[in-house]
Amino acid sequence: MYLLVSAALFAIFALNVAIGSFGGKPFLGDVGEMLLLFATSLTFVAAILKSESVRRQGKK
Repeated sequence: MYLLVSAALFAIFALNVAIGSFGGKPFLGDVGEMLLLFATSLTFVAAILKSESVRRQGKK
């Protein structure tokens, strides 16, 4: 779940960067991009920690 959210947030970031690089007006500014990448990082870390927790419980 968290990994899908992280991938979706990163896709939004990549789309914003692509729009800006092709000369269009990106829909997020600098602060918006920073917050989006921060949210992406948080959800990715949550996904990894959840995966590790499930894996460790299976070994016991």
